[in-house]
Amino acid sequence: MKNISDMMKQVQQMQAKMQEVQAKLEAMTIEGKAGGGLVSVQLNGKGALSGVAIDPSLMVASEKEILEDLLVAAHAEARNRMEQAVAQEMQSVTGGLALPPGFKLPF
Repeated sequence: MKNISDMMKQVQQMQAKMQEVQAKLEAMTIEGKAGGGLVSVQLNGKGALSGVAIDPSLMVASEKEILEDLLVAAHAEARNRMEQAVAQEMQSVTGGLALPPGFKLPF
């Protein structure tokens, strides 16, 4: 019975750590830039878009396609950085346990 009790304590500790990590991720701001900084986007650690900045020089009708491409590129960079930050934070919960690619916590 003692093993089950110890295991339950460990599960509760892991849940508490997970809640802390989730709050920390939501409070994070990760920026991605494109076009030498002409376009930037900000995401939180959960992937929600929280801001976009566009250099006024791109606000020309003839630059529409370039602007669209730069927004996609800036978002991709921010998303990549966010995923790296999430993986780093999750290591504190998993104790450095290497999770298989594509395996995400929480389930």
